[in-house]
Amino acid sequence: MFWRPRGHLLPLFFMRNIKIIEVRSEIGAGTRGASLGIEAIKIAALDFMSSFFVHFPSENLPDENKLLYEPVASPYAKRIQGVLTMYERVSKSVAETIKSGLFPVILAGDHSSSGATIAGIKMARPKRRLGVIWIDAHADMHSPYTTPSGNMHGMPLSVALGEDNIENKVHDPDPKTVELWDKLKHVGKIQPKILPEDIVFISLRDFEREEEHLIKKYGMKVITVAELRRKGVEQIARQTFMHLSNCDDIYVSFDVDSLDSSISRGTGTPVSNGLREREAEDLIASFMQNHKICCFEIAEVNPTLDKENLMAEMAFHILQRSVNLLLMN
Repeated sequence: MFWRPRGHLLPLFFMRNIKIIEVRSEIGAGTRGASLGIEAIKIAALDFMSSFFVHFPSENLPDENKLLYEPVASPYAKRIQGVLTMYERVSKSVAETIKSGLFPVILAGDHSSSGATIAGIKMARPKRRLGVIWIDAHADMHSPYTTPSGNMHGMPLSVALGEDNIENKVHDPDPKTVELWDKLKHVGKIQPKILPEDIVFISLRDFEREEEHLIKKYGMKVITVAELRRKGVEQIARQTFMHLSNCDDIYVSFDVDSLDSSISRGTGTPVSNGLREREAEDLIASFMQNHKICCFEIAEVNPTLDKENLMAEMAFHILQRSVNLLLMN
């Protein structure tokens, strides 16, 4: 059994500053089913008799999942045309949400759209320096030149960094793929959108040598599960904010595969030696209490790989506690 807290929402007069953006796209993943993750989280809320989703404005963005039924045109950046379309939609929604004074909470299918979330934040606040807390088993810093799979949920941070990693090139993408890749990097007409020193990886443990090269080249901050357990959640939170102290805003992206594979079965890319549910929940709760946090995202819940909707239940507990803490700040 995993830990199941019983949280309650704050009174309705506190509810005006959160907006939920639903991104049911899964064209960036290699395993099908992540587009169903948002509904699975909502079902988890109902199972716990929670009215969480009643209280917030939400926007359900159109997806391009019809491309899953069409031949792949770019083997080193699968369905990149659809991903570009999603970037334009998601970035516009995030930017408009922030400009209207609301805090965007993103519920995403696959993690490829997180690059669009970053683009949207920068479009809303182009002169502010953005930090990223990336809670994920994977670095997601491949490009069409280095990808081992062609799946674009392994590329969003490279898009945000404007990083091709040409020195580790293993592929020669066709001209159309290169053109679309360059358009992705320039969504919002800002490139790069973040700096390598403004990313903190947490629970990172499954990455390729090409990504390791970038981590070492830029001296990027990586906090392992072992370090978190040794130092404790509070110290890790302090350490993270100290590292990002030069940033004006901080975005938190939580991929559920950051959890240990013994509990994160309901995701497409589970990895062993990850976070426990309580560790992830306490860590994100610590982050949410900081005034610099400007956006929170949960991605990669895949109920088709799960039993009894356990992954979505964990995601809902983290979501509910995080939002409650946001509302108190």
